Amino acid sequence: MKRLFVWFTAIAFGAIGVSALEPGSPQPASDMAKRVIAPPGPKPVGPYSPGIMAGDFLYVSGQGARDRDAKLPDTVEAQVRQTLENVKTIVEAAGLTLGHVVYGQVYLASMSSFDTMDRVWREYFPKQPPARAVLGVHRMPTDTPVEINAVAFRDLSRRRSIVPPGYPPNSPATAGVMAGDRLYLSGSFGADLATGSVPADPAAQVQLALDNMKRTLTAAGLDFRHVVFVNPYLTDQASGQMNTIYAKHFEFGNTPARATIRVASLPGGNTIEFTGVAVADLSKRLAVRPKNMRPSATASPCVFAGETFFCSAKGPFTPGPDKVQGIYAATVEAQVRQTMRNLLDGLEEAGLTFANVVATNVYLDDIDDFPRMNRVYAQYFPELFPTRTTVATLPPIDRKPVNEDVYPGLEQISLVAVK
Repeated sequence: MKRLFVWFTAIAFGAIGVSALEPGSPQPASDMAKRVIAPPGPKPVGPYSPGIMAGDFLYVSGQGARDRDAKLPDTVEAQVRQTLENVKTIVEAAGLTLGHVVYGQVYLASMSSFDTMDRVWREYFPKQPPARAVLGVHRMPTDTPVEINAVAFRDLSRRRSIVPPGYPPNSPATAGVMAGDRLYLSGSFGADLATGSVPADPAAQVQLALDNMKRTLTAAGLDFRHVVFVNPYLTDQASGQMNTIYAKHFEFGNTPARATIRVASLPGGNTIEFTGVAVADLSKRLAVRPKNMRPSATASPCVFAGETFFCSAKGPFTPGPDKVQGIYAATVEAQVRQTMRNLLDGLEEAGLTFANVVATNVYLDDIDDFPRMNRVYAQYFPELFPTRTTVATLPPIDRKPVNEDVYPGLEQISLVAVK
């Protein structure tokens, strides 16, 4: 039940709009010029672009450990190195360097690979490393044992490392990186910064993780009001009070967008990790809520940070009066269609469409659903595929119906769009 609770919590922000956009129908172009970055080599294994340049930001799809010939290196070190080389190839194809990377997420099939990954990561980012989040997941496409995505920022003169007092001086990741007026936050754990010790009480871990995030925000001259998107990553040992504790730090109805994801493991035996994005100028921060959605104490459907639009993870939840809400589709194909409908509500409320989307994260219950998900997902992006990261964070759940016509969620999707 714990896992289903998180699915329902995260996807409850979706809603069906009054009009549906049929897949393949014409969509208006984005106001901000976007450019696909596709270096020579093997084609992506799904409907996504290797990289998208939108303004000063480069979004890099999750890269696996296979080389251009689809071969997987034999050792963990070689696998991590190849993954970072794949990221580097896309970044350089955009005319940038790894020094322009401001944020990355690392997905590991085994947390036992963490130390090796960390060592190789330091080689690729020896000075002023980007902000970073690391999490252990069950399975990834092509059975790669590691996957890394990234965000890079073109203007190095406006890139600034944020290091709060007491932050470990030799850390492989910077606590936060300012990219213009946008702050990318490394994963904050519920652990003491100096010693790495984790409190025994899971609720205390949640509070400590938020306190650690606050320290980075404060060092940047910001606070929780500036946050536009948060990923809470939780293991099965995480506190059931996470939402209650989290909600105390944000204004009801004006919270950040959020994707709450249960994961297989976190570094250092942690049970909770918060990572996210903030914007320095509060006048550029605007929460967007479709009229048929209720205000929430834990997440806004979508939030603007200037021209960039961050949307909470949505799933196939069909909204309505309390007694009739639920997931009424049994197949992953039907659930993806409902999820895309729910995502479109937030986009349309902001005057955007799927043509504005530059990056998505797809969380599958079972990676074997990858081809079926791709077939439906692709129909909603007839002009340009956004970048994408796809993972199955936990082993597949029991797919028996919850009752006679309500089913468990099989996928979630969050997105980033630009005007």
